[in-house]
Amino acid sequence: MNLDKYSKLILDYCVSVKKFDEIAIYASTEAFPLVKELWKGIILRNAYPRLIITDEILSELFYRHASQELLEYVSPIDKFVMEKIDVRINILSPTHSKPFISIDPEKIKIRSRALSIIREIFMKRDATGELRWVVAPYPTNAMAQEAGMSIVEFEEFVYKAVKLHMENPIEAWIQQAKMQERVIGLLSKVDEIRFVDEDTDLLVKVGGRVWINDDGKNNMPGGEIFTAPHEDSVEGVIVFSYPAIYSGVEVEGIKLEFKRGRVVNASALKGEEFLKRIIEVDDGARRVGEIAFGLNYDISRFTKEILFDEKIGGTIHLALGSAYLRTGGVNKSSIHWDMIKDMRKGKVYADKDLVYENGRFIKDFIG
Repeated sequence: MNLDKYSKLILDYCVSVKKFDEIAIYASTEAFPLVKELWKGIILRNAYPRLIITDEILSELFYRHASQELLEYVSPIDKFVMEKIDVRINILSPTHSKPFISIDPEKIKIRSRALSIIREIFMKRDATGELRWVVAPYPTNAMAQEAGMSIVEFEEFVYKAVKLHMENPIEAWIQQAKMQERVIGLLSKVDEIRFVDEDTDLLVKVGGRVWINDDGKNNMPGGEIFTAPHEDSVEGVIVFSYPAIYSGVEVEGIKLEFKRGRVVNASALKGEEFLKRIIEVDDGARRVGEIAFGLNYDISRFTKEILFDEKIGGTIHLALGSAYLRTGGVNKSSIHWDMIKDMRKGKVYADKDLVYENGRFIKDFIG
């Protein structure tokens, strides 16, 4: 990968680094080549970098040996960092794809609930625009293996997904954003959306909610539009096409039934017990905090990494749990769990008009 080109895309397009910005980079040691380019680029822009190393082995050791008291502990230092930094750059670069596969889900549940305080700080600062942030991938062997690709093949996949194959990636993302804005122009006038497929019939109400254009500035790659449905509006049944992954645990064949916005029945072909335990974390975990369309047609295959998978052109996804405040959503939870459905054979109706089929919005509606 052209890491200099990638670094410029992150610093100049995604987070727009400014003079004397306090910038926290979160990354594993495998991403050091990209970290080095970012570090240099931040300094050249007269901003201040700091590096926080992430590591799956250390995280696993924490969950294995931490007492309940420690699982419930919230570090004032972690809280201070989230309150004070101007920019957060999270380089997704795992060294292991399932670090918590043998960890008791109850421990994950306890820790997730404790960290909801820090998540709320993040959500509020994001909503006000105080915090600029991005999650961007660096291809690792673990990610390639999990995606079922060779190392070189996966590097090429990432290269294309973030549009580094384009002569001017920033301009390419500007054009992607314009296309997505046209879709938002359609959906912003809509009160209810109905998703229909052979195993799905789901109705959500979104009137008055704000649609967000994920143009790559918060998630690189971008390529989705999303909002929060009215919390008590979701009705019907949806079956998800791909495994939903939470803390490294895969849950396959998820089927959810909603009444008055709450999950009343949840089943899965694999990992059903885990699914049921996670959605019992708090009351908000049974409600939908996000509904979204994947519109990045440079991503066409499932990788088991949500950063890519939720953008797959021709898919939709919903997230159980917390809503992004800037959408107008008010659902609160210590989880935010994205689940993806392939809609390349499905249909979407907006206020009863067919606006989407075969994985794309009908051009007559978006120009």
